[in-house]
Amino acid sequence: MSALGLPLAALTVASPAAEGALQISVNGGGSAPVKLFLVLTALSFATALLVSVTSFTRIVIVLSFLRQALGTPQVPPNQVLVGLALVLSCFVMSPTATRVYADALGPYLDDRIGQAEALERASGPVREFMLRQTRDQDLALFYEISATPRPAAGDAIPMSIAVPAFMISELTTAFRMGLFLYVPLLLVDLLVSAILMSMGMMMVPPTLIALPVKIGLFVMADGWRLVVGALARSFA
Repeated sequence: MSALGLPLAALTVASPAAEGALQISVNGGGSAPVKLFLVLTALSFATALLVSVTSFTRIVIVLSFLRQALGTPQVPPNQVLVGLALVLSCFVMSPTATRVYADALGPYLDDRIGQAEALERASGPVREFMLRQTRDQDLALFYEISATPRPAAGDAIPMSIAVPAFMISELTTAFRMGLFLYVPLLLVDLLVSAILMSMGMMMVPPTLIALPVKIGLFVMADGWRLVVGALARSFA
């Protein structure tokens, strides 16, 4: 197998007189199993991290509001909606991810810094992104609940305070944007209902007429470009 160039895991058993311990090294690097364990652990928490410290929550909620306002609860399907939210989140978070890799992940994978320092460096850009989107009153709320004094510097705010405050702010912003999307389309429903009643067509479901009208207005206004652009710019 060595002739085929396949990597082999070297198993070294120390003598009792020397160390009395079993050491496992992969391709000569003793820290590789630790790194693999950390990567797998990070992947297991990927969903929680995606929801709690990225732009995903705001984007997927706004898109869900848009789908409900259009009156098409199954179009786009959930898979498409989540996929679009994930792609937009990657676009919005790319500057932060680049900084995390350059400052923390890259040096850690090159064995230039330890785990503790890597985590500290990685939390800096993420915290900075979250605090830019977090309302001051939400931070004050969690400092009041935890009964801890608030530091003057933003980089001294612990993640235990920054993360829940960020999530509350994201929900508030998402609902506000959803309301701005919902009201104009709701007015179309009311207008169609009023017109049908004035014409004596009470037996015709208003949604039967309002749905194509709303979709037509949304398409003519290039709605997807406007919504996606507004979402991306809201994180600037």
